[in-house]
Amino acid sequence: MRCNTPLNKDEMNRYCRQIRLSEIGQKGQEKLKGSSVLVIGAGGLGCPALQYLTAAGIGTLGIVDNDWVDETNLHRQVLYSVKDIGKPKPLAAKNKLKLQNPEVNIKVHFLRLDKESALRVISLYDVIVDCTDNFASRYLINDACVILNKPLVYGAIHRFSGQLMVLNYKDGPTLRCLYPEPPHPLEVPTCEESGVIGSIAGTIGSMQATEVIKIILDLDGVLSGKLFIIDSLNFTTQIVSFKKNQESPKIEVLGEYEDVCVAEVTKADEITSSELRKMLVKNPDTQVIDLRDENDLTDIGFKTIPIPYYKISGKIHLIISKDPIVFYCKYGIQSMHVINYLRKVHKMENLYNLVI
Repeated sequence: MRCNTPLNKDEMNRYCRQIRLSEIGQKGQEKLKGSSVLVIGAGGLGCPALQYLTAAGIGTLGIVDNDWVDETNLHRQVLYSVKDIGKPKPLAAKNKLKLQNPEVNIKVHFLRLDKESALRVISLYDVIVDCTDNFASRYLINDACVILNKPLVYGAIHRFSGQLMVLNYKDGPTLRCLYPEPPHPLEVPTCEESGVIGSIAGTIGSMQATEVIKIILDLDGVLSGKLFIIDSLNFTTQIVSFKKNQESPKIEVLGEYEDVCVAEVTKADEITSSELRKMLVKNPDTQVIDLRDENDLTDIGFKTIPIPYYKISGKIHLIISKDPIVFYCKYGIQSMHVINYLRKVHKMENLYNLVI
């Protein structure tokens, strides 16, 4: 991190309540001004993290995102308003944050972080904040931080619950020490699929900002080697400790970080409605599974078992012994993902994609 940066008169007044904290003081505030933080993901977690880091007086704040503001974002991404719909998130965020604190230098990276860009962008900042929503990105960010020796503040939300931890801090544990390999994407429903209460994003994102400040100021109690979990529905919390795995392979180069089995889709055997009718005559035990969401179900002319796409991994016991199985979804894409998943993970065969 850079050396302490002197505060001007306006900043002394702006941060006076923060400076009064014995753990911060003027020197600590100058250290915050001299630091740089990269927030990856300007969504549910990124919005509160960005707002509180901006308010705290971080000198340089980077924003990585390649998405546009959508109406469905507004219940949890409280940095945006209806006037921002259709705007690139990092640009909309910058405009709002500059109004909040014009002293902060805000840099926009309107891109999807990938193997080619990760090391280049992450190398520019002192502390990294993971506010993404998929495991491919999380492992990419983790591994890049390990290679570059950057502390990483990790946050995640699901329904009414959230998680928080600090990774790769002072040679501490990394994401792979807790989870050596990413889970299959079909086994981890996204917020889009299973829903999320907006306020839990504010809770975890704000706590991520606090951990960043503690890291910059070298305060005690950083959540390194500790996974904080909160269930806001019944308000229970717990902290799970984990240690660095000394036997983990040393990460020296970035690998491949696509969503396993979803990225590697191979074309499934397709079956038409007329072919399915013939199959049902020959084998009445043929199962037809409708992967559409419960709200999207319309009659397709066959008796089906409704299992939404994102619930397949939790319903394996209902289909594991069935043969053959025909899957249906609106466009056929989710059917191919499920078929590839069942072939690769559960070694199932005689799976078909119904094309109507």
